Amino acid sequence: MIMLDYAIIILYLSAVLLLGLWSGKGMKSLQDFAVSHRSYTSMVIFATLSASFIGGGFSIGNAEKVFRLGIVNIVALWGFSLKELLVARFIAPRMGNFPDVISTGDIMERGYGKAAKVVTGFFSVFLCAGIVGAQVGAMGLIFNVFLGIEPIWGILIGCGIVIAYSTVGGMRAVVLTDIIQFCVLAIGIPAALVFGIVKLGGFSAIKAAVPAGHFSIPGEAMTTVAFLSLFLTFLLGETLVPPYVQRLLIGKDAAHTARGTMLSGIFSIPFFAITGAIGLVALALDPKLDPNLAMPYVIRTVLPAGVRGIVIAGVISIVMSSADSFLNGAATSCINDLVKPLRKNPLSERQELLLAKLTNCFVGVFAVIFAIKIRSVLDILIYAYNFWAPVILVPLAAVLLGVRVTKAGFVAGTVAGIAGVLIWNGLLRSPAGVNGLVIGVFCNLIAFVVANKLSANSAE
Repeated sequence: MIMLDYAIIILYLSAVLLLGLWSGKGMKSLQDFAVSHRSYTSMVIFATLSASFIGGGFSIGNAEKVFRLGIVNIVALWGFSLKELLVARFIAPRMGNFPDVISTGDIMERGYGKAAKVVTGFFSVFLCAGIVGAQVGAMGLIFNVFLGIEPIWGILIGCGIVIAYSTVGGMRAVVLTDIIQFCVLAIGIPAALVFGIVKLGGFSAIKAAVPAGHFSIPGEAMTTVAFLSLFLTFLLGETLVPPYVQRLLIGKDAAHTARGTMLSGIFSIPFFAITGAIGLVALALDPKLDPNLAMPYVIRTVLPAGVRGIVIAGVISIVMSSADSFLNGAATSCINDLVKPLRKNPLSERQELLLAKLTNCFVGVFAVIFAIKIRSVLDILIYAYNFWAPVILVPLAAVLLGVRVTKAGFVAGTVAGIAGVLIWNGLLRSPAGVNGLVIGVFCNLIAFVVANKLSANSAE
């Protein structure tokens, strides 16, 4: 890289940090930290939601998996897109029924009581920390490949910036920086693909250079059952996770929330195709390349100076925009859903806010440790999903959809979901390549429905 690229990156990181810190002025309570002023329009929700879910796993991780396996990973990721569309259609319009809540735990408490709120808070913190870990790992890779900085130092620098502005500014800083980051990544990442295609001589040259199996579904490296399992994993894994629920709570009204969510789901379809296609470009350029370097290699190789700096800023945006959202979600869940319900004496607004900020920093440190332990960013995401969907998704969706629920249904579903994951992944070692998350969700659903029905009948 030349000095122009370095200057663009440094200027961008400085701008994000300063704007994020500036936006924290006037924040006085945990509610300000978690959901800001609840008056964002559909376009703001579209931008912040899209920036939040397009993290390292769905970009760098997607390029890596397509490099290894082919376009089957793009199609599997469209399970996430389908999830967004379903949430926009069936759940977002109902968020007006929850005007005063600030977390998933608050919603669960309405249906199942304080104990369910605490359980939700526990699993929310671990899920968010794991997903932040995926982004932090990608951050170390980016700083190493582009700037020549050792991964551990890249992690500390990048994560340090995110922790600083998300701690000081809360949700207001997250939304503001997400808008900037979304604009950069929405232009920069497609630009990398276009330059790559041009350098190789068009789509026909890519098709000729890439193994034919990479263009088939499910492909040579995956069975049909394993593909369906992966599709369902992405469909269910991040459904209604804390940061996305928070996005459903910050809208001006339910109509703005639903419209912004729908636009985000639609946007994700071509964007996942673009990030995956970059993996094919990398494979065509150098078949012996480390798959984890697929996207960074394309950017470093095909782009001219100046444009390269902007695109690298876009890649950094991808990671930061997801990391800050899940940090905020973890801190909010920890204080609102764990600390507050378990305390005998209530906290003051000032104490709640201070604890949320301290938790934000702690989760960032925990995520750094998590990222160092697991190499593939997409594998980290799938691992983290096991802390959420098999336990919380079914009972949470039931409350949001207005289904009549019981505490017995929540308890039975929770036990069945955890048991399903542990037995399937641990004892049986994922037969047929089916992820235990999928089995856990279905075990939870069956137990929840049966126990809910029996409990409701006995009450009558």
